[in-house]
Amino acid sequence: MHIETPTKIIAKSKEEVYNFLTDLQNFEKLMPESIDKFEILDEDTFLFALSGMPQIVLKRKEQIPHEKVVLGAASDKLPFTLSALIEEKDAGTSEVTLSFEGEFNAMMAMMIKGPITNFIGTLSENLTRI
Repeated sequence: MHIETPTKIIAKSKEEVYNFLTDLQNFEKLMPESIDKFEILDEDTFLFALSGMPQIVLKRKEQIPHEKVVLGAASDKLPFTLSALIEEKDAGTSEVTLSFEGEFNAMMAMMIKGPITNFIGTLSENLTRI
């Protein structure tokens, strides 16, 4: 399953956006209002829980300075990644696209597509306010 947000314009340089996204504590600022729990587990891992949803643990999988940050599921039960692609629009302005990639059976994909789309949409929208 592949879900991608529309590209958002961020009034920060690509370096500033990258630095923001590589500090995992900042993801708490991007979470939906329905967040029940957010906890940093180690320098590369955090967990969060939204109302009515199970806890999700995300681990930093890849970083390409000032261009890309990839987080992935810490568990192999539901393998997925969440990537932020950062491009410079002009000096002091960046374009960011979030994409979700996951391997799910058809039934699971059907159940989670709506909530995942809403979740990454909220992350993307909140990123415009950093």
